[in-house]
Amino acid sequence: MPLLQVVAPTPVKLRQCNLLIKNKSNEPLPFPSLQPHYRYYYSSSLGSSIVTANANPNPNIPNCDDRQITVTKRRGDHGRKKYNGAPLSYASQSRSEKFDVNIDGQFLNRFQIGGGFSKQWDAFHRFCRPHTIIGTVIGILSVSLLPLEQIGDLSPAFFIGILKALVPSVLMNIYVVGLNQVFDVEIDKVNKPDLPLASGEFSMGTGITIVSTVLLMSFAMGVMFKSPPLFSALAISFFLGSAYSIELPLLRWKRHAILAAACILIVRAVVVQLAFFVHIQKYVLGREISITRPLVFAVVFMCIFSSVIALFKDIPDVDGDRDFGIQSFSVSLGQEKVYWVCVNMLLLAYGAAVVIGASSSFLPSKVFTIIGHGALASLLWLRAQSTDIANKASLTSFYMFIWKLFYAEYLLIPFVR
Repeated sequence: MPLLQVVAPTPVKLRQCNLLIKNKSNEPLPFPSLQPHYRYYYSSSLGSSIVTANANPNPNIPNCDDRQITVTKRRGDHGRKKYNGAPLSYASQSRSEKFDVNIDGQFLNRFQIGGGFSKQWDAFHRFCRPHTIIGTVIGILSVSLLPLEQIGDLSPAFFIGILKALVPSVLMNIYVVGLNQVFDVEIDKVNKPDLPLASGEFSMGTGITIVSTVLLMSFAMGVMFKSPPLFSALAISFFLGSAYSIELPLLRWKRHAILAAACILIVRAVVVQLAFFVHIQKYVLGREISITRPLVFAVVFMCIFSSVIALFKDIPDVDGDRDFGIQSFSVSLGQEKVYWVCVNMLLLAYGAAVVIGASSSFLPSKVFTIIGHGALASLLWLRAQSTDIANKASLTSFYMFIWKLFYAEYLLIPFVR
């Protein structure tokens, strides 16, 4: 049998049980069980995986073999697969941090991701928080279309200009989310234990190296491309992202709900729209700066949407935030109240967008704006009704759904005329 090392995120008292999982041989497979909904990080020379065990085993209760255990394999943000079984036997252990388990090879194959490269890539993928990168990319692409006036504007210079905006911005995005993980390791062990620094997949040195490298690359490109609005966007993102996370006097703005929300709103709603619009209009297309109706709509709508993201992202994380003194609105006002404030803010924004679309004199714009925002509002309302506010997994899923609505809005903004 191969030896598998299990790294627990925090020192805890462990109990060992055998878990019977339905497989071809129908043989019991040993599995270390902890408290309900606890996450484990499995590492070996063959690969690694984040696994969640949902159980309530108690060796002191007679006939405990009837209790069910659900083991969930998690690979990044996707690919969950559940296995159900019953605990067969227990052995009391009193170890913490690291312990060794002799485990069946078939079980190991079931819960591995792959070789060393895929393991590191998967960890880096989670470290970069891909949903935020997708939002950055779609936002820049959408705003870059707003200054276009004729089909001839879609020139090679235009696409090169977009590329010059995208690459340093994505690198700055990785710096911001990575820096937050560097300073939030202990909080993430409670709120997001699958992130690579919190789980131990990346050392602190690796995290610092990544954020330092991408920061230098981002600023180097910003200087090379000689676009003042582009460099300004990078500089503002750097300042606010650093002030949000860094543990220094007068910084660590994420401790204060209003300052934390302001950081996200300024970058996502104002900087992205204005800086990249001017970058394309003046420094790529060579035109005079002119504020347009679609740009005003994008700034106002994204102010509301970014505020919702800033508020909602803390709703699933109240436990860790409360323990570490982060006074988010969800901690001070309660999860349910903030949840419905966010939902109603988005519904009002969609209603206003429908009215703006109806006032357009351009028929295609009118049709796409009304139907698109009406459909997104309906989807939001239906999903909000079915979300269990008391369940962290349900709240996290809804938060990712809000990001999908964020992406969809950027697809609609170019149709506002």
